[in-house]
Amino acid sequence: MIQTNLKPLNVEEFIAQYGDQDRYELIDGELIDLEPTGLHEQVIGFVARKLNVEIDRLNLPYFIPHRCLIQVSDDTAFRPDVIVLDKTQLIHEPRWQQQPIITSSIAIKLIAEVVSTNWQNDYARKAEDYAILGVPEYWITDYLGLGGRDYIGKPKQPTLTVCQLVGDTYKKRLFRQGDTLTSATFPDLRLQAEAIFAAGQL
Repeated sequence: MIQTNLKPLNVEEFIAQYGDQDRYELIDGELIDLEPTGLHEQVIGFVARKLNVEIDRLNLPYFIPHRCLIQVSDDTAFRPDVIVLDKTQLIHEPRWQQQPIITSSIAIKLIAEVVSTNWQNDYARKAEDYAILGVPEYWITDYLGLGGRDYIGKPKQPTLTVCQLVGDTYKKRLFRQGDTLTSATFPDLRLQAEAIFAAGQL
């Protein structure tokens, strides 16, 4: 992650200058260069594929956009690694027909972030903002075990944290090697945590 030393941007300026570039998001007016690695992209692809299979199997009106921004304030817009949207609810998103921008949680079913060197954003900042926005389910996919010990325990190891919204805060469950994750959005999904972690290897 690189925080550029430009003047603070608001979301409209960010969208005008960087909205079509997948590698940037905006946090408190700061341009964040996400700099994803190839292994990071492998994990994203694996998670998206497994969720798409379940969406197809159940014939749900959901889809996973290739590119999407979530505006959470006037100076913050996240670019989630994986987001599952309910197509039937996008009529409530005023910007969607012109730009792939989400401004509320009404169409969001699930967000998954794949942890990289900026793990603090995934575990703290995004978890707080997604909860406030009302995102019902949030996965923090830490395939390298990079997160702080307060988040993933000691000794640190690959961990997938599933955050389920209860009221306005997340109830968190941690899944590690040998665990089968559970999802309220996809209750029949049977996905081994270690398969997700293995997707980040050559």
